Amino acid sequence: MTEPRHPSAAEAPDTTAAATTAGGVGAQAATFARARRASLVGAIFMMATSAIGPGFITQTATFTATMGAAFAFGILASIVIDFVVQLNIWRIVTVTGKRAADLANAAIPGSGYLLAVIVIFGGLVFNVGNTAGAGLGLNALLGLDPKIGGLISALLAISIFLVKRAGVAVDRVVVTLGIVMILLTVYVAIVSGPPVGDALRQTVWPDQINFATITTIVGGTVGGYITYAGAHRLLDSGTATVDNIAQVSKAALNGILVTGAMRYILFLAILGVVASGVVIDTSGAGANPAAQAFQAAAGEFGLRAFGLVLWAASITSVIGAAYTSISFVTVFNGRITERGRNLATVGFILISLVVYLLLGTAPAALLVFAGGFNGLVLPIGLTIFMYVGWFRRDLMNGYRYPVSLLVLGTLVCALTWYMGAVSVGPIFAFLGVGV
Repeated sequence: MTEPRHPSAAEAPDTTAAATTAGGVGAQAATFARARRASLVGAIFMMATSAIGPGFITQTATFTATMGAAFAFGILASIVIDFVVQLNIWRIVTVTGKRAADLANAAIPGSGYLLAVIVIFGGLVFNVGNTAGAGLGLNALLGLDPKIGGLISALLAISIFLVKRAGVAVDRVVVTLGIVMILLTVYVAIVSGPPVGDALRQTVWPDQINFATITTIVGGTVGGYITYAGAHRLLDSGTATVDNIAQVSKAALNGILVTGAMRYILFLAILGVVASGVVIDTSGAGANPAAQAFQAAAGEFGLRAFGLVLWAASITSVIGAAYTSISFVTVFNGRITERGRNLATVGFILISLVVYLLLGTAPAALLVFAGGFNGLVLPIGLTIFMYVGWFRRDLMNGYRYPVSLLVLGTLVCALTWYMGAVSVGPIFAFLGVGV
């Protein structure tokens, strides 16, 4: 009888190697999942901190001081418009795999260049305001001259784009500072004791409606470059693919929830001060309306807390404005490297800083104007995206786009055109310019 033959060690299946390979694949999958989550969280906070910048903070204080609880309707309108705009922009960028300007050129030849120019210019206007906001923040926090504070903040933002892994650094900075902003504002909202019942009523049934304020607040939260901040960050991180559409949509919704909650909390914090009878100066050359509100609510700590909130909002918005605006430069030169984009971003921040240092306009007025200007930019880009959604499905790689989103997006697009048309004069009046 032949004795059964056992395989030698050399012939035996290498279960250890197989296990190691399986473990390696599992580790790679886990690493990818973590990287995707980090990218999604980074995109959420890129959108949120761009939408809750110094412009929005100053605009909210200014309009709450003049309109009181009726401004709650403007907050609601900005959230609803943000919801529709961001869901459409994030989804269309994801399914096409193209940046906004490249997509616009593919859909309507030449329109991408127009979109890039107005977004970059609008981003520059906003970034001058962001730099001004950083100066105001350090003035309230440390007592520094606003222009010195703006200089320090701009140099700090530049240093972030000069590090080796700039993308990761950007994500970590905006997430950390975004959380700090939210926690401090919640505290001030609690101690200011706002009339919540009246605010809730006027959220849906306001005593007055002012389209210029709504256009300005929409521009400060979803206009211009802000519209594309999160979507372009996802695209650059490699997360914006059709396979990830569910996660992308969820991230967009989470970002809108974060920004919406922060907007309303900030409004309540300032409303509590206004409702108590404190008069906030919104017209003086050196007026800092939000700082006055925070100080009235929580004394010296409130003033310092405001300084930190405004500075955090400003520095993250400087980063977001520069990053997103320069992401449009690729439509003019598709061969630009990541290093080249980072250097261009540094140049963008430097230009913003120089303009701010030379400009004589009061920072608060500049911040309000910046939001209004970007509110005028918003309908142009949204119109192109709605055209792609309705008529250029060939650019969406066979993806069946939800008709409900297109209908909502078209209605919001028409609304933003109307608001822009009736608001252009009052918006430029913020700078004393007649239109």
